[in-house]
Amino acid sequence: MDTRIEKIYAAADYIKKMIGDRKPVAGIVLGSGLGKLADKIGNPILVPYKDIPHFPASTAVGHKGNFIAGKLGGKFVVAMQGRFHYYEGYTMEYVTLPIRVMKVLGIEHLFVSNAAGGVNFGFKIGDLMIIKDHINLLPNPLIGPNMEEFGPRFPDMTRPYSPQLIAAAKEIAAQEGIELKEGTYLASTGPTYETPAEYKYFRTIGADAVGMSTIPEVIVARHSSIPVFGISVITNEAHDDYAPDYENDGDDVVRAANAAAEKMNLLFERIIGQL
Repeated sequence: MDTRIEKIYAAADYIKKMIGDRKPVAGIVLGSGLGKLADKIGNPILVPYKDIPHFPASTAVGHKGNFIAGKLGGKFVVAMQGRFHYYEGYTMEYVTLPIRVMKVLGIEHLFVSNAAGGVNFGFKIGDLMIIKDHINLLPNPLIGPNMEEFGPRFPDMTRPYSPQLIAAAKEIAAQEGIELKEGTYLASTGPTYETPAEYKYFRTIGADAVGMSTIPEVIVARHSSIPVFGISVITNEAHDDYAPDYENDGDDVVRAANAAAEKMNLLFERIIGQL
């Protein structure tokens, strides 16, 4: 057997021993400062990444490093309290390993979140942006021999983010009085924050928000035909007209994400409740 697939099934089998035969309706990936949604999961089963075979350690700021299973919105879900990044030194195989593990566990939908810089001049800190499309400047996680049992060699990416889930989010946001932005997310390798010239370039090619994650997970989910819903929390202004003394700060990013997390948590919980 392909050693990559052996690792996926070894990790999934370990988690199955913890959660039993229950099939999660959704998988959730929680980005920097956004792990508090895990506190809303009822009757949680917590599995530290360090205990799961072949799972890397999460070293990013604001990522706790736990795999959690339980009830959210009345449905059984699994969630990652922190993700893995290419900039941490992990290959794309390991960055995306948890998504394929979730697929083996039986998820039917994937929810992803991240803290992102607002390239769009109309965005301000604390805004929530529905991801409607993306621009990938990271290595594509499907490079290499195709895992035929997960999906085709050339998967379609015409609609990487589910129009149905986006519509549901907009309806719930209108009911709850939550303002939503909508735009294109761009991912670069990091770990440096981008230069003003790079932000200007990203805006020119159509990006509204920029970060260092998420897209590899989405590509792997779509490879397996899993519908995806994604939200970026705008945690800093990714502009090219800064004051002379301005600096991007990772701790500020986490604080801004925490401040906006409750609105995102409500959206995720309500959408999942409708699945």
